[in-house]
Amino acid sequence: MNKQTAGRQRPAQVCYSTWLEMLPAETLPICPVVVDSMSKPVALLLLLLLLVLLLTAWSHTHCSHIPGPSFLAGLGPVLSYTRFIWSGIGTASNYYNIKYGSIVRVWINSEETLIISKSSAVYHVLRSTHYVARFGSKKGLECIGMEGQGIIFNSDVPLWKKVRTYFSKALTGPGLQRTVAICVNSTREHLDNLQNMTDSSGHVDVLNLMRATVVDISNKLFLRVPLDGQLQQYFLQIIFKYVDPEFTFPPLTSEVDLLLKIQKYFDTWQTVLIKPDLFFKIGWFYNKHKAAAQELQDVMESLLEYKRRAINESEKLDDEVDFATELIFAQNHGNLSADNVRQCVLEMVIAAPDTLSITLFFMLMLLKQKPDLELKIVAEMSAVMSANGAENVDYSRLKVLEDFINECLRFHPVVDFTMRKALEDDIIEGFNIKKGTNIILNIGLMHKTEFFPKPEEFDIENFEKTVPKRFFQPFGCGPRSCVGKHIAMVMMKAILVTLLSRYTVCPRHGCTLDSIRQTNNLSQQPVEDEHSLAMRFIPRTTQQQHADQTRL
Repeated sequence: MNKQTAGRQRPAQVCYSTWLEMLPAETLPICPVVVDSMSKPVALLLLLLLLVLLLTAWSHTHCSHIPGPSFLAGLGPVLSYTRFIWSGIGTASNYYNIKYGSIVRVWINSEETLIISKSSAVYHVLRSTHYVARFGSKKGLECIGMEGQGIIFNSDVPLWKKVRTYFSKALTGPGLQRTVAICVNSTREHLDNLQNMTDSSGHVDVLNLMRATVVDISNKLFLRVPLDGQLQQYFLQIIFKYVDPEFTFPPLTSEVDLLLKIQKYFDTWQTVLIKPDLFFKIGWFYNKHKAAAQELQDVMESLLEYKRRAINESEKLDDEVDFATELIFAQNHGNLSADNVRQCVLEMVIAAPDTLSITLFFMLMLLKQKPDLELKIVAEMSAVMSANGAENVDYSRLKVLEDFINECLRFHPVVDFTMRKALEDDIIEGFNIKKGTNIILNIGLMHKTEFFPKPEEFDIENFEKTVPKRFFQPFGCGPRSCVGKHIAMVMMKAILVTLLSRYTVCPRHGCTLDSIRQTNNLSQQPVEDEHSLAMRFIPRTTQQQHADQTRL
């Protein structure tokens, strides 16, 4: 640049500096000239301010008009997911609904998830065909055999619909009619052998008694294979040797062994259901849970192998074909895979020990908190029962018992939420729901916040008047409602009538439902320790004699 040119540019630089001085501070352009003249602290402050603005803008792109925790530049999803992993799905759902309202947006494994406890919104989701799929970790569901198989968490909708027809047939019609007699006989058998489950202090492990009873009922209804372990194994091996000398019978399992494997499977189920993919790369930890799931799958395979062999060697099948036989026929005709048959039988067998047995335990605990209610139920039973016993009871006349069962399901349900996934865009209560959004229906909390006159109390007066369906959903409704809801009610009534007609139960001193430690992940369960869940079983005749002596 020559001197003449430089001389001509100097006035322009002066004018530019003068122009900058005349501008307000907030309009100053950011340029090298300004930055060079700033001190380092001021420059750092501006950079931090810029970073905050960028993070705010990023968070704004993830902002939702649905209440819930803030996105916080990605920290919000991490914190909400951590709460679900750490405290359990049920506990975390209650926390967020109570804190933010009846419709809340959170994140599980980086996926947007709505938790809903408002009855109108819950009812909308339950009835809609847009929400017949469930959500969960793909790898976790593969670990327990539920990914694209069975009925509980199968989100392959066409296959799920096909499988559901087999479950519906087994859980209604003739299957439902056989249930009462089988429930009564099985409960009697286990009560007759009560001494085998009674400890030195005279207390019975009630939860395991209920588990043993309901798994026996499930087997007799749906599978019909021996569960007596080695003795049965020995005799069956002898029998089948006459048919095929080369045949080696697969090992069978005992009732106790099966119950232990069911508990391990359930623990694995709730452990892996929403775990991140990283969890499944931790070899020793993943392998431990995979082995627990595989144990039960292997047992089911051996029981099915026995069932297949029995069907092939039978000259004539029973008039009432059971659930397992129907599935084996479907497999033989190419309608279902062998793995799917095994998973369906597994889910049918575990359903009662998972939920019904714990429900019955909670019911017995709640009943002892209302002695007058127990007397009303027993008096009603005595008035309705015929001389032939519990098999011929007209259960529709047991109104007090039914109100008691419903109030237990409302006040302290075992499964108090259900998980769904939106298959289409939708609108819920004015909120736009995108396809793929996860949904948790917090039905347990809904039951304690709407309609009922005493929502926070355990009181059968809550069912004195007819309750509209939308306010009471213990089994759900709509296309993906619990397929076993009718048989579950029959089983609960039959077991309770048989038990309460013979015994009254007494928990340990000071033991109440509130004092028992409980978890709420996949379901509400008591923490099983050595003594707290045990109860004494007092025969009704002894109790009556004691009452008569007291009056005298």
